[in-house]
Amino acid sequence: MAKFMQQRGVKKLLKDRLAVVSMWVIGAYLLVALGVLVGNLFTEGGLKSETELRIGPDNVPGAWATQSAEARLRDATFYLDSIKKASRGSDPAAAYAALEWGSDRLPAWKPDRIESEIIEPADEISTALADHRELEGNVEALALLDRLEQVVRARIGASHDESGNAQRSAGQSFRMLLGTDRQGRSILVRAIYSTKVAVQIGVVSALISVLIGTILGAAAGYFGGVVDVIVVWLYSTFSSIPWIVLLMVLASAFRGGDWDGTLIPVYAAFCLSFWISPCRVVRGEVMKLKELEYVQAASAIGFGRARILFKHVIPNTAHLMFINFSLLFIGAIKAEVILSFLGLGVKNEPSWGVMINHAKAEVLNGFFWQIGTATVFMVILVLAFNTLSDALQDAFDPKHV
Repeated sequence: MAKFMQQRGVKKLLKDRLAVVSMWVIGAYLLVALGVLVGNLFTEGGLKSETELRIGPDNVPGAWATQSAEARLRDATFYLDSIKKASRGSDPAAAYAALEWGSDRLPAWKPDRIESEIIEPADEISTALADHRELEGNVEALALLDRLEQVVRARIGASHDESGNAQRSAGQSFRMLLGTDRQGRSILVRAIYSTKVAVQIGVVSALISVLIGTILGAAAGYFGGVVDVIVVWLYSTFSSIPWIVLLMVLASAFRGGDWDGTLIPVYAAFCLSFWISPCRVVRGEVMKLKELEYVQAASAIGFGRARILFKHVIPNTAHLMFINFSLLFIGAIKAEVILSFLGLGVKNEPSWGVMINHAKAEVLNGFFWQIGTATVFMVILVLAFNTLSDALQDAFDPKHV
């Protein structure tokens, strides 16, 4: 019976176009997460180091955004100040060679040429620009700004031609696609890396919670008696505590310990609170299933109660397991964002919640690229899982088939 229902359910699921699109979207996220995970294992320093790399000035908007004259001047000044700081060292040649922003760097010139062709002309233009209080709409000031960018920005790139003009690499253009945060780090790279964290938390938390909830709920519904009383008391006690408070208490319990800074506290907080929903749903379903004829027939034949439970009863709750997994996956991602925003979630690596937390000061200054990127990445994944959850229920729930 269970196999027949599952076969019919799969056929119905694959006919739902929105569900198929959602599965492709979820598959893409899983591939990105797997790629980041493999990259961390086989890349020296891990891909995490890419998320902490300064690739340019602070709060640079995305590639297709138009910057104000003041922002352009600020960016040019950032590069100029970095070059001048390197020139003051005891070994300017080594300092220039080590100076890079992502894959962008200065041309391999001798220090005296960098001094004469970049620093000195840029200082003269900067002095002339200081005489102009307003830049926007000021033709003369904008012309000076263009010259300053030509002197400084045009010399910085992944490679250079014979005259020293910069040629930005595809990798650096990709990093700058959605701009930088207030520490000059790539927003896009951090958002992509955060996909691994979100998928990892969602899969582990949802899988463990569904397994715990299904086993406890099925045992309570099938055996009844003392087992049912204990399980009902457990989930009644846990559900009486506001879930956000419970998550905060459980996450705080690990602070200062050996696991602080890892994802273990997050897993523990989610798994100890998310099992309640699948447990209640499965318990109610099993209480109905155990009265059906095929279960009674299996008992009459002489099958053991444990065999009936795991071979005949629990398989017929598979649709509830699928639905609860997708719902808890979504819940884990959203709860991680809340905990990380409060400073109790993910630490020592990027996540969408960490990005939103770091974007608080940026939003006050009218810079929405970081919070917008994290939100869009999260909304697409959550929407795909919501759509798939509805399709799974329509396809596998016996009442809908």
